Amino acid sequence: MSTESTISTSQAALREAARDYHRQPVRGKISVTPTKPLVNQRDLSLAYSPGVAYPCLDIQADPSLAAEYTARGNLVGVITNGTAVLGLGDIGPLAGKPVMEGKGCLFKKFAGIDVFDIELDERDPDKLVDMIAALEPTLGGVNLEDIKAPECFYIEQKLRERMKIPVFHDDQHGTAIISSSALINGLELVGKDIGSIKLAASGAGAAAIACLDLMVALGVKRENVFVCDSKGLIYDGRPGGLDASKQRYAQKDNGDRTLADVVRDADVFLGCSTSNVLTPEMVKTMGTQPIILALANPDPEIKPELAKAARPDCIIATGRSDYPNQVNNVLCFPYIFRGALDCGATTITEEMKVACVHEIAALAKMEISDEVAAAYVGQDLKFGPEYIIPKPFDSRLILRIAPAVARAAAASGVATRPIEDMTAYVDSLGTFVSHTGLFMRPVFALAREVPAGRKRVVYTEGEDERVLRAAQQAYDDGIAEPILVGRPDIIEARIQKLGLHVHVDGGFEVIDPENDPRFRAYWETYHQCMARDGISPDAAKIAVRRSNTIIGALAVRLGDADAMICGLIGNYDKHLEAVHNVIGTQPGQKFAALNALMLEKQTLFIADTYVNEDPTAEELAQIALLAAQEVKRFGITPHVAFLSHSNFGTSKRASAVKMRHAYELFRELAPEIQAEGEMQGDCAMNPELRRHMLPGNAMEGAANLLICPNLDAANILFNVLKITGGNGLTIGPMLLGAAASAHILTPSSTMRRVLNQTALAVVNAQARRK
Repeated sequence: MSTESTISTSQAALREAARDYHRQPVRGKISVTPTKPLVNQRDLSLAYSPGVAYPCLDIQADPSLAAEYTARGNLVGVITNGTAVLGLGDIGPLAGKPVMEGKGCLFKKFAGIDVFDIELDERDPDKLVDMIAALEPTLGGVNLEDIKAPECFYIEQKLRERMKIPVFHDDQHGTAIISSSALINGLELVGKDIGSIKLAASGAGAAAIACLDLMVALGVKRENVFVCDSKGLIYDGRPGGLDASKQRYAQKDNGDRTLADVVRDADVFLGCSTSNVLTPEMVKTMGTQPIILALANPDPEIKPELAKAARPDCIIATGRSDYPNQVNNVLCFPYIFRGALDCGATTITEEMKVACVHEIAALAKMEISDEVAAAYVGQDLKFGPEYIIPKPFDSRLILRIAPAVARAAAASGVATRPIEDMTAYVDSLGTFVSHTGLFMRPVFALAREVPAGRKRVVYTEGEDERVLRAAQQAYDDGIAEPILVGRPDIIEARIQKLGLHVHVDGGFEVIDPENDPRFRAYWETYHQCMARDGISPDAAKIAVRRSNTIIGALAVRLGDADAMICGLIGNYDKHLEAVHNVIGTQPGQKFAALNALMLEKQTLFIADTYVNEDPTAEELAQIALLAAQEVKRFGITPHVAFLSHSNFGTSKRASAVKMRHAYELFRELAPEIQAEGEMQGDCAMNPELRRHMLPGNAMEGAANLLICPNLDAANILFNVLKITGGNGLTIGPMLLGAAASAHILTPSSTMRRVLNQTALAVVNAQARRK
């Protein structure tokens, strides 16, 4: 297959995957959900008439109370007219709605901020200003998005003058903040003074001008800035005239006209234009140790490998995640709004933006956290030419930027609710970090780092469409090398029906239950495993032909696969029996099952959800230890709660005594892991209640790993939370205690859960080798 056809089929697969992602399991990416119960007449009377009248009257008397009584203080409007959407251009407000919903997801996931996406069918700047300004009673802040230049400058300025809430055009200021952080760190590495550098820019749109304005505020001399747009260098007297945003960067006419002219001897190149406008020959003419900020998307003004070949001493950043030093606006906008909303800022000042710049720059120079190290295994995340900007998934961003922004707002005099106890505020942000739904990222990163040939995952339901989609995604992302158990013609037909691009003769390995050259080796091995359990050679042949799960387990046992996934069809116990008979358990261990749920307020792991009907205290302690080890793979510190109907000895019933003993045994096995028990569920989740019940107890914060007394309790708890917890992500069941990486899912599993389990299976297989 040619490179061009591979790219086209990959794009086709991405297109279909993106369509499915936006369509299923519910349409779109955001929803509005109540935050208060409405379960009885009293709730109704408080939420609406007559009780709602009291907060209404309070707000009428004191408008600042809207932040206390309504969601306004945590609500941002992401607003566009669709005139400059991503790299798509002027596609209109309706077509731009998926982008605005996506921005809302980022606000919520990274900073816990609620969003209304608002698409306005209006091109007249003054009318647009009137429409947005009229929304001030609804919103706590405005994030302008994808509005074309030069109108975006005018619209933002007018809104900032009229509105008493933060207004932020992310295309301008988000890019400016991140690129300025990169500039500061890059200059530090090469030992150049910001006040003496020459800066050449390609592009004079909203992002470029905002970058230049902020860089000048940080110390770049305006007379040392040379800007080229599509017509060449911006200079005084250029035919056709210049708008105000360009005019302030016009140079005296000295005969230079092209980007090649102004790049010569430049210390910094800033690109906010289009791909491939900066050539290797131009880079060769730049000053010593040049800094190149090539931010065009999807392809930069010059690719890093070309820039490095031309000038090995250069430092380069792009907007792409597949190169070092990604200038990604998600490093900034969720957190600057978080800080601004929390202190009741009436605007976003230059001081707030500069504070954001310095915090991002400083974070890149800090030693990376264990969480970041786990998420980016194999990458040298040490301050230097390849790491001048923090990674987007560094959870410390919110802990540093939001407080810095709040402090700068107070110092600027724009904070209506200055944060008095900054330590408590940072602690509250830390609690949010532990509850984000991004906990699969270190697992995916670890799976990608496993060498080829060591991440062969056999899917026993290889004809299932969920498996095929997940296997395709895992293959594309470098997470796994899929092996499908199934009939090749059926698999191929379904691949074509789904529009996938890797086929059975060129990507996925297939084990055909009806005709495979390994059949003899497989049934003979199965007979060896089961000969003393009444299985004759003939029965072994029949069993292998009839059970794809047995085939998958044999593939792992014989080294034809590194891990297996089964369970999407049929009974869990039947799959577990096959895994037990062929793969078995680790020495001294029993099987157990762990499930994870990412709920709106917290991430919870629950065990044992599927295997042991009534485990002993000794077994529960071992299950808790295995589960805690699994939790650590997510970059999460386990806090283990042994659940009961009893709190710390209030009951002498057998189940309470068992859980108390299980806790004591676990403390002996793993004294370094925070744990408590026996205790009720509310006590496990509420640290204040727990402190009241048992002052000086051995666990800080809320529990995140819940060990239940029996299978019924664990399975019921998991399934109830799965439904009542909203659209939270579920992972598992994760099979604990197996002698090899084997995982049994359930018929309700989605494609996403299969993909998540694939990454876990690969990581578990690799961990067993160490």
